[in-house]
Amino acid sequence: MDFLLVSLNAKYIHSCLALYSLKSYINDENANIIIKEYTINNTIESIVADIYRTKIKIVCFSLYIWNIEQSLDVINMLKKAAPEISIIAGGPEADGVIGSPNIDIAVLGEGEITFSRLVSYFLYGQLSLQSIKGASYKQGGQVFINEGADAVALDDIPFVYKSLLGFEDRIIYYEASRGCPFNCQYCLSSAMPGVRYLSLGRVFSDLSFFLDNTVKQVKFVDRTFNSNPDLAYKIWGFLIENDNGHTNFHFEVAADLLTEKQLCLLKKARKGLFQFEAGVQSTNKETLEAIKRKTDLNKLFDNVRKLKSYGNIHQHLDLIAGLPYENFASFKKSFNDVAALRPGQLQLGFLKVLKGAGIIGSGFEIVYNEKAPYEVIFTKWLSYDDILALKMIEEAVELFYNSNRFENSLNYIIKFFDTPFDFFYQLGQYWLNNSFNLKKHNKLFMNTALFEFGETVSGLDMGLFKDLIKFDILLNENIKSFPDLFLNPLGREEKAAASKLKRIHGQCNIEKFEYNVLGSYEKLASYILFTYGGENIAFDITAQFVSMVGN
Repeated sequence: MDFLLVSLNAKYIHSCLALYSLKSYINDENANIIIKEYTINNTIESIVADIYRTKIKIVCFSLYIWNIEQSLDVINMLKKAAPEISIIAGGPEADGVIGSPNIDIAVLGEGEITFSRLVSYFLYGQLSLQSIKGASYKQGGQVFINEGADAVALDDIPFVYKSLLGFEDRIIYYEASRGCPFNCQYCLSSAMPGVRYLSLGRVFSDLSFFLDNTVKQVKFVDRTFNSNPDLAYKIWGFLIENDNGHTNFHFEVAADLLTEKQLCLLKKARKGLFQFEAGVQSTNKETLEAIKRKTDLNKLFDNVRKLKSYGNIHQHLDLIAGLPYENFASFKKSFNDVAALRPGQLQLGFLKVLKGAGIIGSGFEIVYNEKAPYEVIFTKWLSYDDILALKMIEEAVELFYNSNRFENSLNYIIKFFDTPFDFFYQLGQYWLNNSFNLKKHNKLFMNTALFEFGETVSGLDMGLFKDLIKFDILLNENIKSFPDLFLNPLGREEKAAASKLKRIHGQCNIEKFEYNVLGSYEKLASYILFTYGGENIAFDITAQFVSMVGN
């Protein structure tokens, strides 16, 4: 019998680890498990047609906050086209859909054991739906919800990546532990008691497969990777020792739990081997206490600074707007506290009031959208006007800071504002006032728009600012043509000298600047060589270049 597992991913580069875990766990030669992954950008009609053409009668959907609406549209249309199909829903959003007329069974909680029993139910009819833990089903128009699913031993799930065919240019997701030791009230992980881990031998074997196949990135889905400090230390040590010079590993960590022993080890990692994402969420202690998030902020800040000083690990730090007791002024402080750490990315998110999360019953009177992703609309502390202003700050941060394309120009212009928050607030309002938020823009437009925003800032040296933007452009890519605003063409003799240098250095760019952008920022003509390859590098070659032109 064929079983079709379906997911609508947020992007093509993503994959749904849950589907591969379910397939890997099924050990029955009579069950043919087929996986189809689409994206939320595919049309409902095209997805339904593709599923329908398989002629498979048991179709299972993995439901998350980012795909629940589109998935239900697919399910409803599919049932109209083929009423005989049995629809099984799983994933975090499954508990809210069993009442849907077109969903026959929902898997609540962990899926491996429950789904394997459902496969046996459909294959052999030896089990009853009533006996399958974690299954919710309809009978005679009535909904029945069985007791909770059995938790699987992670070592019992075979390695899901028997082949990397179809995963080219996609993120590889990997699970070394399941569960979370913390009790954050906005998160569903708090509803799952305890943490289970894969055995170290199994982890080392799995990771060796990724390293041997030189995959681009492996993203650990563990909620708090370093919740067991000894296991985290041993896994990081294994990856450092067996580094293939190419693969990147992404971890979600509690930065305040990093130990001195771990930090000494991490200092040895190749630049680009590891990428850390750490949730700060808020620096308001009353807020952290209200959401039951235990964080040593001083230790967190100290560890983030140490990691940054090593210069080898890209760090993402997260904030959540809309948490209890966090008003606009308080969030501004949280933002500035995190911005001062200069993380590789500052991710400003908005509270999602998830079904089953403890924050719902805490009496905080948070008003949120009842449709996924259940995002906050306003709270007792943040008005809707505040939320909208923060949305524009989020857009400005994403476009200009997290893109990592404006480092030098942002470092300069931010100094003309009282705080980083004030800068991004003003930039966000400028973006809104010009309706730029309603359009997509290319890279060159972004540079011009940033320059024009600079013209509204008092005291800015616009000549220097223009040169810094131009410097950022060239540092990020070997651009062939500039917007007219940034043109500073070389003379005939300068072009001849530049040609000689390009023959020596190969893929490079040589540009003239009116300011010393690599040094003192004084108004002093300079020539900079940009080389492109594994890492883009800029060299001040003014003396050498002037000498070549003179000769």
